[in-house]
Amino acid sequence: MKLTMIGLGKMGLNMARRLMQGKHAVIAYDLSHEAVQQISAEGASGAASLQQAVEMLPTPRIVWIMLPAGKPVEETISHLKELLSPEDIVIDGGNSYYKDDRRRYEALQAEGIRYMDVGVSGGVWGLEVGYCMMMGGDKTVFKYLEPIFQTLAPRDGYLYCGKSGAGHFVKMIHNGIEYGLMQAYGEGFEILDASEYAGSFDYAKISHLWNQGSVIRSWLLELAEDAFGKSAELTDITGYVEDSGEGRWTVQQAIDTGVPAEVITLSLMRRFRSRQQDPFTERVLAALRREFGGHAVVSKKE
Repeated sequence: MKLTMIGLGKMGLNMARRLMQGKHAVIAYDLSHEAVQQISAEGASGAASLQQAVEMLPTPRIVWIMLPAGKPVEETISHLKELLSPEDIVIDGGNSYYKDDRRRYEALQAEGIRYMDVGVSGGVWGLEVGYCMMMGGDKTVFKYLEPIFQTLAPRDGYLYCGKSGAGHFVKMIHNGIEYGLMQAYGEGFEILDASEYAGSFDYAKISHLWNQGSVIRSWLLELAEDAFGKSAELTDITGYVEDSGEGRWTVQQAIDTGVPAEVITLSLMRRFRSRQQDPFTERVLAALRREFGGHAVVSKKE
């Protein structure tokens, strides 16, 4: 099939490569001319503008967006709405909020343009092993696009999840679970590192060991093994941890539906905490302990 890939970041660039490996024709567009030139040198057809990227496609046109959620996607879809025709297809493969998908679906459907939300997981490893994908939208559109999904995914690595928004909803929960898993691994290794046995531990070997038939084996532990192999105590990085939105949306969904998602919620709060230095909350706690019990405090050095 022939399609346009809009957005050539860490995910979009490798997805375009995997599609070309599967003999699909890719027209590539990005605000970065260097990224367009790079993928063009590998066999894609580069476009100098969004309009040109659309004009280079046969009908029905297929446009896959791999951009950060929010304003970049909104502006791109708004522009595409003016460029596309009835029966053309827009795919949002980023991490958009599922309620935005439903709004976009309705707006594009009014123009006869079809829309699918596709949650994509796989990161920088997707080019080699494939991308796990979750689709939402009309099933007829899913079936039409299935050759693309088959190329991008490993065996059994994609699933039609339901009506518009379902794909990104499932991906949102996937990422919320990821928050909790990562937090549990982090806390476990910290407990190991704080113990009297810490000096004899090789965390890369422990990570490897736990992946050999253990009930907590996972790809995340494989990545932990790689990370500890590069830096035994991870002294090359700080503990500052960002969140990309899906964890917040998952927690909000839990609140809206009355689901007690304690682990995911606390893992999100811990990420917020990781970005603070000398948090005000802890200063309040220290001050209160000093006031009611005369407990010692650590004063700031001038």
